[in-house]
Amino acid sequence: MKIDLCVYSGYKIYPGHGRSLIKVDGKNYKFLSGRSHKAHLLKRNPREVTWTVLYRRKHKKGQEEETTKKRNKRTQKFQRAVVGATLQDIMAKRNQKPEVRKAQREQAVRAAKEQKKAASTKKAPAGADKKAKKTQDKAVKNVQKSAPRVGGKR
Repeated sequence: MKIDLCVYSGYKIYPGHGRSLIKVDGKNYKFLSGRSHKAHLLKRNPREVTWTVLYRRKHKKGQEEETTKKRNKRTQKFQRAVVGATLQDIMAKRNQKPEVRKAQREQAVRAAKEQKKAASTKKAPAGADKKAKKTQDKAVKNVQKSAPRVGGKR
């Protein structure tokens, strides 16, 4: 015993009931009653006809179990250690007073400036020495140039 479903209304069609419509392209439509057949021929949307299963699903009719709304899990904030700094270091820096942090920053900037100054004073004479050595090397080397080539590209 095969039980079909009505194409339009969505209800079960038991053997010996219903009617079928076969279109020119070969599609077979099975309807529970003349009422659903006629509504299909009139091209009525089953989602807008109140007695169809599709309408009842769309408008949430006849659902026995009232499902509670799903609660989304809130993302929890937690801290991890970063490469080069442990969690204790990070927390200690966070809990510092702003004045202390500002003083540390200024001290670091001062130290960086001093290093830069020291580096620039070291580099200046060294660069001048290199230039002097190059000129001396050039002066010492008196190599005779070979005769110019004749004949253009080879």
